[in-house]
This record gives sequence, C-alpha cells and structure tokens, in this order.
Amino acid sequence: MDGQISKKAALKIAPSKAIIYILLSLWALTTIFPFVWVINNSFKPRSQIVSDSFSLSTGENFTLENYKLAFNRVNIGSAYLHSLTVSVSVMAFVILFAGFAAYGLARYNFKGKGFLESLIIASMMFPVFSTIIPVFTMEKNWGIASTNTVFLSLLSVTLPQIAGNLSFAIVVLRGYIRGLPTDLEESAFLEGCGAVKAFFKIIVPITKPSFATVAIFSFLWSYNDLFTQIFFLRRKDEFTITRLLNELTSMEGTNYGLMAAAVTLVVIPVLIAYIFLQKNIIKGMTAGALKG
Repeated sequence: MDGQISKKAALKIAPSKAIIYILLSLWALTTIFPFVWVINNSFKPRSQIVSDSFSLSTGENFTLENYKLAFNRVNIGSAYLHSLTVSVSVMAFVILFAGFAAYGLARYNFKGKGFLESLIIASMMFPVFSTIIPVFTMEKNWGIASTNTVFLSLLSVTLPQIAGNLSFAIVVLRGYIRGLPTDLEESAFLEGCGAVKAFFKIIVPITKPSFATVAIFSFLWSYNDLFTQIFFLRRKDEFTITRLLNELTSMEGTNYGLMAAAVTLVVIPVLIAYIFLQKNIIKGMTAGALKG
C-alpha cells in the first residue's frame, strides 16, 4: 500500500512544471523539425522536393543519388579531411597554450597579472570581423595567406582560430584550477618535480572535465567558423566542409536535394559529437563556473 502511494506521489507533477515541460517540448520540436525535414529531403529526388517537400522519403521517393552526387561532384571527402585537420589542430594547440596560461595565472603572482587577466577578458568582447582585415594583411606579409598551397592556406585559417579561442579557454581553465587545493602540487615540488611536470602529472588529470569542455568547444567553433574560412580559403582544393557548403549554395542554388545532402553531411558529425560528449560539456562548464 505504501509503495503504491509513493508511486502515485512520484507521478504527480506540479502544474507549473507541466507548463514548463510543454513549452520546452514545443521549443525542442521547433529546433528538431527543420533538421529532420532536411534529412528527409536529402533522400528524395529533386523533382519530388519541389512538388512535395513534406512527404516521407519512402518507396519510389527514396534515393541515394544526392549523396553520390555530393561525393562525386563536389569532393566532400577532401573537404572533410581539411576540416578535421584544421579543427583538431586548433583544439590541440588551444588546450596546450590555454592550459599553460591558465595554470600560470591561477598559481603565480607577478607584476601586471591583474592587467593581463583584464586584457584576456576584454579580448572576448571583440568580434572576429573587427580584426580579420589586419590579420589577413599580416599573414599575407608572412607569406602564409593566398599562396596557392593547401598546407599554408589551412595554416592561415588555423592560426587566427587558435587565437580566437584562447581567451575563452583560459577563463574556463583558470577558474577551475584556481579552486583546486595546492597540497598535491606542493608535495610534487618537494619530490623534485618542476612546474611543467606538475602541470601534466597533477593539474591535467584533475581538471579533465574543464579540458574536455575547452577541447569540444574549440573543435566545434573551428569546424563551424565559416567567416574566417571565406577570407583565407579561396580555391576549391583548399575548401573545408563548411566553406564547401557555402560555395555549393551559390553553385547549385536550385538543386535542393544536393543542398539537403550537403547540409546533412556537415551537421551530422557535430550532432554526434555533442550527443556523446554533452555530459562533459555541461560538467566542465558548471565546474569551472562554481570554482571560478
């Protein structure tokens, strides 16, 4: 009897919570429906999309031609490789540089530290388009941008993306490291460890949630950064996946099946990454906020 009462009590939902759940469900539907619609149309013939874009892609309406065309005509495989090369490089260097900077700001006192911290936070307020022209000019003078070399073109995209992600990464990691006790580090120093060894042996393992958050956001921001890629990637053999999609929109503006397939191929890796890593994202962000 008591068990039945407790189950009934557990099933009861306050009216206010029910309204919140309904509103959130409706909001989720407005976000999910366009993506489902695009995936559905990516498996339809072009004529069927124009005549009836809301019907299901089943039976005669189902085709893989859009995906075959995407890989054969616009070389999506190469664009994927370029995107992964740039995004993984950005992620790795942001983790390394931001980790060292955050550790130094959290653990050491030096002249100008307060000004440096303020400068890092202030740099987050400048949008990318306000600095893209001088950055492009600087890289062109270095001989990196507009060289007709794939490696240098990808490098010219990677460098500003690393710089653009550093401030956020430093703020997140510094907040987490600052809240950690110094006992383990002091013991390591007494055993003869240097600062670098203590960082890799003690700080990095303890701060895995925040490092995971920085890694995920750096990767996704680099992957989706169309604005920087438009400036530095001009030739088709240099394109990343998002740059290729932008070019495809202008080239194949009326081929809705091909465009739907391309959008699906661009979004699915990001969606999969978020689904599997969302716990690390939430855990790292909340931990950094609480400890900071």
